[in-house]
This record gives sequence, structure tokens and C-alpha cells, in this order.
Amino acid sequence: MQTISLPVARRTALAAQGFADPRPATAPTRRHLAKVLSRTQLLQLDSVNVAVRAHYMPVFSRLGAYEPALVDDAAWAHTARRPRLLVESWAHEASLLPVQDWPLLRSGAKRDGWWRHYTSVVETVPGLLEDVLAVVKEQGPIGAGGIEKALEADVAGRGPGAWWERSVVKKACEYLFGLGQLTTGTRRSFERLYDLTERVVPPEILSRQVSVAEGARGLIDRSARALGIATETDLRDYYRLGPDVTRQAVADLVEAGTLEPVQVQDWRAVAYRHSEARAPRSVTGRALLCPFDPLIWERDRTERLFGFRYRIEIYVPEPKRVHGYYVFPFLLDGALSARVDLKSDRAAGVLLVQGAFAEPDVDERRVAAELAGELKLMASWLGLDGVVVGKRGDLAAALKKEVG
Repeated sequence: MQTISLPVARRTALAAQGFADPRPATAPTRRHLAKVLSRTQLLQLDSVNVAVRAHYMPVFSRLGAYEPALVDDAAWAHTARRPRLLVESWAHEASLLPVQDWPLLRSGAKRDGWWRHYTSVVETVPGLLEDVLAVVKEQGPIGAGGIEKALEADVAGRGPGAWWERSVVKKACEYLFGLGQLTTGTRRSFERLYDLTERVVPPEILSRQVSVAEGARGLIDRSARALGIATETDLRDYYRLGPDVTRQAVADLVEAGTLEPVQVQDWRAVAYRHSEARAPRSVTGRALLCPFDPLIWERDRTERLFGFRYRIEIYVPEPKRVHGYYVFPFLLDGALSARVDLKSDRAAGVLLVQGAFAEPDVDERRVAAELAGELKLMASWLGLDGVVVGKRGDLAAALKKEVG
């Protein structure tokens, strides 16, 4: 078994995620977005909007400033000339992923998510699922609140006790979303508007039947492409698959020559390198990474690759936070060199750096200069007037000087 040094493994992972590709010299287009998706395979969704929605940021990290409508149109609009590229489903978490991957997610290879716990809830209201589907069929795309109102009007004349707790309707929608019978037709101010999956996913894709084994191989192949080099647990985590189905898929892909077992320096577990992965001689450039960027979302892998311990502290009480509420690691020339706690202050029109922290043994002056440039670019992309740096963190003073 070949042994690979940690720097080579790191460059392999960065190249797989698109960080060895130069940013476009012109305004990014749908073609550039498609290339990013060929690297990341999916974009995670998250409701936190303290700085920027999570699904927009990985595209910015790889392409630089772009028009967010590029992602919106790919995910929530469809025309004959510009067909929908992405669909919402449970993947790593709630995610946008290529429409053509829908059969893999529905193959049975992926375990049911947290929504399975709603089974007993929705079953307490006989006919609720059928009623929700009927409303969506008639009125969709529609939000859970709209479905509630439609159902409330429908049962208004049936006498006392005909209505039920409203939250059950939302749970029914999420349950049907988890089953794949509903997906997101579009969004309104980030509110999910449900629609029948058959009206979102093209029939030739929706009708494709995929076995559990084929689905697992397809998803693990995509995980390996996105990660470049990864342990079995890393591969499993990308789409949140079960251990047994993952091990069999890995074995099948090794036998087929798609994956090659390798030993990475200082890693305890065997790693697998995708046959198309490459390790450039160097990785240059800079990028801010949101907490849900696929390069870093698996915290143990991030620490193994970069020696960078990273924890999201949203749910940590403020006095106990080490670095801040919504912290972005800063990637510079292939290393995670700093981290900044960011907030978009839309009322003041500025990007707030509430804390800035350098990693050990970095050239703080250079890191501050490069970080200032990327923060200014991000602020401009978000339509903000500038960057304001606070006092927290050992990099704050140098960064404030560079921001000006």
C-alpha cells in the first residue's frame, strides 16, 4: 500500500474541492457554477443568516464575487432554455444537489433522517398526509402556513374537534419531504414552498430505478470525487450513509479500480484515493470558508488534514465561546491561517469582524493583508459599504490596520 505524506493528501483534498482552480477572470456564469458543483457535489442549506446564507458562500469561496441569482435560478427556477440544475433533499444535511442524483438518494442506500420520528405524530391524524398532498397538488408551490390555512378552511364546517394542532401540518410536510414525495418548488425569503416532486424532478430521472447497492456506489463515488482522499468514515459522512452499505460500496469501488487504498502519514485509518484525484505541486490563493463548507464540515477530518481544531459555537453560551458565534476559517495558499467571527450588519451597511484570530506560526502581517482583501471583496459582494474590525483576537489590530 502506498504511503502518502500529509502535505500531498492536503493538496489532493484542496484540488478535489476546487481550490486549485483559478477564479474566473470575468463574471461567473452558469458554466462556472456547474464546475463548482462537479467539485463539491452539493451545497448544504442552513437557516442561519448572520453573515450570509450557507449555500451561497461555498460558491463565493471558489469563484469570488458572483450574482446570487445564479444559484437561485439553478435551484428554484425552470425554463426550457435554462432547466433546473438542483433539487432539495436530505443529503449531508438539507442540501441542494444535482437533479440527476435524485435516484441515488431515493435508492434506499441512505438512511432515513430525523424526520422519521414524525411517523407516530402524523399517524395520529388519519388522512392528514393525503390532505396535505391534495392541497399541494392544487395550490403548490405553497408554504406550510398556506397549507394550514387551506386545510383549516376545508374543515371549518365540520364542527368541533375537526381541526388539529397546526404544528402537525408542518411536521407532515417535513415527513413527506423526507419521503421524497414533496420537495421545494421554490423559496420565498428562504421559506420553503413545497411542491410535488413529480413537478420538480423530470420524469425520465424520477422514473429511474436504482438498487441499494448501485445507489451506495454512486454516492460513495461522488463523496470520493469531492474529497479526493478520505477514510471510509469520511466517505460515509458526506451523504450520511450507514456503515454496512458504505463498506460494501467502498469494497466494490476498490475492486473496480475507482478507489485506491493508501496510507496517509499520521492517519490511523486506511484512506482511499479516487482514481481521478490529483495532487498539484502547490495550492495558492485565498478563501473565506463558512462553517458549512464541505472542505471543513467534518471537524475530525479538518483537524487531520490541516491541524486546525474547529468547532461551531452557535449553541455555546456567549461567555464560554472561544472564537465567536459564526466563525469563518481563512484559507491562504493551502493552509488554514486564521479565523474570523463575521456578521453582516445590514442596518449599518458593513461587514463586522467581531473577532480575528491567527493560527500559530503564521506570518501575521501577510495573513492580515490577504484577509483584509478577501473581507473587502466579500463585503462588496454582499452589497455592504465596507468592513469594520472589532478588538477581539490576536489578529484584530493588524487586520484593522490593513482594512484602513
